[in-house]
This record gives sequence, C-alpha cells and structure tokens, in this order.
Amino acid sequence: MGRDERIVAIPGTVRRIAVPADPILPGLTVGLYATGRGRFEAAPAPEHRLIVQMGAAAMTDCRVDDQQQTRPQMHGDIDLLPAGSTASWEIDPSAISIRFRFTPALLRRMAADIGLNPDLIDLTPQLQARDAQIEHIASALHAALTTEGSLGRLYGESLGTAFMARAVSRFVAETPVKVKGGLPKRQLQRVIDYVDAFTDEALSLIDLAAIAGVSVSHFKSQFRRSMGVPVHQYVIQRRVEKAKSLLMQGRAISQVALDVGFSHQSHMARCMRRVLGLSPMEVSRLAG
Repeated sequence: MGRDERIVAIPGTVRRIAVPADPILPGLTVGLYATGRGRFEAAPAPEHRLIVQMGAAAMTDCRVDDQQQTRPQMHGDIDLLPAGSTASWEIDPSAISIRFRFTPALLRRMAADIGLNPDLIDLTPQLQARDAQIEHIASALHAALTTEGSLGRLYGESLGTAFMARAVSRFVAETPVKVKGGLPKRQLQRVIDYVDAFTDEALSLIDLAAIAGVSVSHFKSQFRRSMGVPVHQYVIQRRVEKAKSLLMQGRAISQVALDVGFSHQSHMARCMRRVLGLSPMEVSRLAG
C-alpha cells in the first residue's frame, strides 16, 4: 500500500489509483485512492492527514479520536486527522478520495508565514468539514491524476502551496498561553497515545515534538511541566509498566525486553530496578 501503509483494510481494500513518487512540496504528499466496502483503521502517524471525498456519495461511520459520525459522505467532504490521531471508517459501498499528508514542520512554517506563533498552534480533528477552496484544489488534483497519472512539477507545487495556505487559514488555531505552562490537553494526549502505541520503537524527541506540533525545545520544557518528568523518563516508565504486565502474564524476560523497546535484557533490568525496585525475575514471580 506504499505511502498509506498505516491504513489497514478490515476486510475491505484501499487501492492506490495514482500516487506521485515525489512530494509535491517538501513535507507534503498527495495521492488518489479507491476505498472498497468494509472497515478501515488508521494508526497514529507523525504526519497530519486530510482526506477529501471525490465522486459518488457513500454511507460512512467515522471515528477520529473521541468524535464519531454516521453520515452519507458527499463529494467534497473533508476528514482531518492531526498527527497522532487514531481513526476508523466503515464505508458502504465504496469511495474515491484525494489524500493529503503533511508534516508538522511544514504546518509550522506555513503558520509562521501568516503571523501565528508556531509553538502555540493547534490542529483539531474534523469530520465532514466543508471548504470550497480545498474542494477546488482536490478536484484539480483528481482531474490531473486520473488523466495523466502524475503531476507536472510546477503545477504540483502551485496546487500544494495553495492547499497548505488554505489548510492553515481554515483549520489552524493559535492556542492561548496558559499561566501554569504545560502542553494543551489535546496535544499532550496525542503524545501519550503515540508513545503507548509505539513503545517498542526507537522514539525520538523530534518525532514526539512533531506529534505535539511544537519545537523540540518547547516540547521538552512543556512536557516536563505537564507530566512532572522529562520525556525520556516518561518513556522508560511506560516501557517498565508494559514490561511488568507482560512478565506477570508469564512471558519470557528476554522477549519482553525487546517487545517493549529496551535494547537488551540487562537494560530492562536496570530500568526496572530503578522504577519498581524489583528485578524482572522478581516481577515474574509475582504472577505465582
């Protein structure tokens, strides 16, 4: 499934109709997809995703984070998934869509260009939003991709620039500064959900700051104010908590260490003793 590898069909299919090999702008990719009847789930991703319905209407049950709608999805309807969001759709009978994926770094640059503070911007999930300009851009991309299967560089850059400018103007808000500091609740929850979903991977400050939509230096200080611990300590705590749960289920210590993201068994043992005051073997014995 290429660029949309995080979209999984259960049991339907998501088929690439035309997806340019290169980004149309640095940090912005676009593609035309056909979605068959069925249920589809999208795991948290480090990019923002905006999906524009093309063609005939389809009945859709959609959930993005804590929002849910059951509706006929019409031509031009927009679903917006901020970085770190989870989503699912149940579609009948099928749908065609233009899908944009853009990085938080690109969004920050575009927001700064119109005078917003990039460390205070917020992007909220949207279901069945409407915007005439984005619909027009998506229709132009649809026409080009269905007739040519690709985009000329200048044309793609022109459409991409117009899309980003409108997406920022239409969907980005500047959050008020809080006296006590810390990340806004929604942005913090995205980071927490992303850490929990990808604890076994090599998480980085750059990726987590991108999920929050702020700079790395701002993220480090604001995360600590929100959670009371530095980012790396929080990640270790979550890995230890997951490891404890797996060990108490009788899983092998060496495998658990890898499953929760520790580099090796000794690394997990050191962290577990520091956080819990117990060794992995002692935790395993707690299960009886």
